[in-house]
Parts: sequence; structure tokens; C-alpha cells
Amino acid sequence: MSVNLDLRQNGPDVTFPLSVHPRASRDEVVGVQNGALKLRVAAPPVEGEANEACLRFLAKTLGLSRSRLEIVKGERSRHKVIRVKNVQVEDLLERLSTLERP
Repeated sequence: MSVNLDLRQNGPDVTFPLSVHPRASRDEVVGVQNGALKLRVAAPPVEGEANEACLRFLAKTLGLSRSRLEIVKGERSRHKVIRVKNVQVEDLLERLSTLERP
């Protein structure tokens, strides 16, 4: 899954594109599409609920604390850029590889 993901090392942090689809039946990673990680979240896109749900779900899924993730672009869009603080691309790739579907 993570091979086609556009991960970029920016100093001590890594950024990557994220495509979020709110109001889904459940929170889940769908895959990678056009270099972006694709997520579905159950929260509606109202008052930042979907953004927060997205960050909490990513943190839990990747085994990171929520405070290490932030949206740096696309707060009001389905297409976002996520920053993961204090991580190397290789470590993030390893964490993402566990998300692959059988």
C-alpha cells in the first residue's frame, strides 16, 4: 500500500497527502490513490469533526500520539497534507506497511 504514497522528509518531520471521505459507515483506511492515503471517517465535516476524527484515527492506526500529527494544508478540503512530527520516512513506511490488506 505505502509504496505509491508520496512521503516527503522535511527536516525531522514527514508530510504526505491524504484524501478524506467523511460520513462513512466506519473509520477505515481504503488504500492509496494518486499518491495520497485515502481514508473514510464516520464523522461529518462540521466544525472540524472530520478533521479531528481523521487525525485521531491515523494516530491510533499508526501507533503514534495524536500530538505528533497535524493538518498543514486543506483544513476545509477533502484533500489534505498531514505532517507527522519527529519521524523518518523509513519508520513511517514500516508503520504503513502493516495497513496492507490481504
